[in-house]
Amino acid sequence: MIVLKHAVTARPKASDFVIREQTIPVCETDSIVARVLYLSLDPYIGSRLRGRHMGEKPPEPMEEPVPGAIVGEVIETRSGRFKEGDIIHSMDGAWSSFVHLSEAQCRNITTSNAPLSTHLGVLGMPGLTAWAGVTKLANVSDGDVFLVDAAAGPVGGTAGQIARICGASHVVGIAGGDRKCRLVEDAYGFDACIDYKEDGWQTELAQKTGAGVDVFFENVSANMAMTALSVSKPYVRGVFCGLAANYHDDAQATHPINAGMIIAKRAALHGLVVYDYYPLWEEYVAQATTWISDGALKFVEDRVDGLDKAPDLFEKLVNGQNIGKCIVDLTGRGD
Repeated sequence: MIVLKHAVTARPKASDFVIREQTIPVCETDSIVARVLYLSLDPYIGSRLRGRHMGEKPPEPMEEPVPGAIVGEVIETRSGRFKEGDIIHSMDGAWSSFVHLSEAQCRNITTSNAPLSTHLGVLGMPGLTAWAGVTKLANVSDGDVFLVDAAAGPVGGTAGQIARICGASHVVGIAGGDRKCRLVEDAYGFDACIDYKEDGWQTELAQKTGAGVDVFFENVSANMAMTALSVSKPYVRGVFCGLAANYHDDAQATHPINAGMIIAKRAALHGLVVYDYYPLWEEYVAQATTWISDGALKFVEDRVDGLDKAPDLFEKLVNGQNIGKCIVDLTGRGD
């Protein structure tokens, strides 16, 4: 398993982690023990390691493994819901080879037309987040102009594609760097992607969004949300999903919200916490699996093989250098 060497007070680095030996956990009543097949690395874990995510405590250094969503195979069970050999997904897994989980912490994954690893990305929490924001909060429909930042990431990239499926006539992304923008346009099929690292990108954004945005999906910061609002139509619907730019700030971030512009635009703004939509996970997977099979919903993974590679990939992720959903493959197959 991988643990923190010490309490983390800044942006995590690979050197902040260390591998420790792990014994296979004892299976308790109404629980299972699973061998981890795939591990998800997600940006919010950086905040959780510092005790700044939804009130969840950080793992104890040198004792508790780093938390993370997993797909695993049940190797022992004392549960009436799961049998040996079942494939499960859990948001309560860890950076470890084996996990002990209660029944309530697991979902059974049935055979689908998508690889198992997608249950950590496009069919997992990032995909559910995107779907909830697009369909349940923003109610994207025919003819909408849709804007999303962090568009090369698994949430943003999925959100734009689902917006298109829901009828959006024009989908624009914002991402950092030419490589990410090419991914957004060529793999995810957005109409345009704006590189915020280029001078004059705000002017290009205004040009690419034409008469104005009907829906924006915010993943980065309040500043970026206000930029989106500035190119929006009246009665715009905005979804506030994440504030990734502030996840590793030393102090609690202040968020500049232009109340006057919100009023002038008659904006409807929604806060999105994906936990609210966990009861709808199976509904989403059923829809999204069909979209994947039909080629309407695409995904890209940034994958490494072996648990020991997790810290390096995580450092890459928190510095915005990943391309696609970050997955650690523990199957040993290298596929």
